Amino acid sequence: MPGPTSAAPAYRRGAGFVRAVHAVSTLCGWFAAACTIIALFVTCHMIFVRAVLGQSTIWQTEAVIYLMIAATVIGLPYVQKLRGHVNVDLVPLALGPRARRVLAYVTLSATLVVIALLAWHSWHIWHEAFDRNWKSSTVWAPPLWVPYLVLPVGFGLFVLQLLADLVALATGLDAPFGVREA
Repeated sequence: MPGPTSAAPAYRRGAGFVRAVHAVSTLCGWFAAACTIIALFVTCHMIFVRAVLGQSTIWQTEAVIYLMIAATVIGLPYVQKLRGHVNVDLVPLALGPRARRVLAYVTLSATLVVIALLAWHSWHIWHEAFDRNWKSSTVWAPPLWVPYLVLPVGFGLFVLQLLADLVALATGLDAPFGVREA
C-alpha cells in the first residue's frame, strides 16, 4: 500500500485555511446576532425608562447605534460566507465556464481591494481616536476608540473571508458564483 504523496491534490491545498476562515466568519455571525439582540433589549429598556418611569435616557440611544454598527460591520464576513450580499446572477449564468471563472476572479479581486482600503482607512480613524482619546460629545461620553474598533476588525475579517473565497475558487473547493458545470 503506497504511503501519502508529498504533492497534495490542488483541491485540498487551501482547505484548512478556508475551513478556519469559515469558522471565524461563523463566529462573526453569532457576534452580530448577539449585538442585535442586546440592542433590542437596550431599546426596550430605553422605552420603559422614558414611557413608564418618565425619566430621560443617557446612554441607551448611543449604545444601540454602536451595537447596530458593530452587528453590521462584524457580520460582513458571515454574510459573505453565505453569499448573502446582493448580487445579480443573470450575467454569471449567461456566461460560459471560462468567462464565469474570469468574472469571479475580477469581482472577488475588486471587492478585496475596496474592502482592504476601507480596512486600512478605518484603522487610521481608530488609531487617531485612540491616540487622541476622543470621546463622544454626549452626556454619556464614551471613548470613541471602542466603537471605532469594530471598523478595522470587521473590514479586516471581511478581507480574510474574501481571501478564503479566492483560495476556494483557485483550488477548486468552490465553483465560480456557486455554479458547477455538469
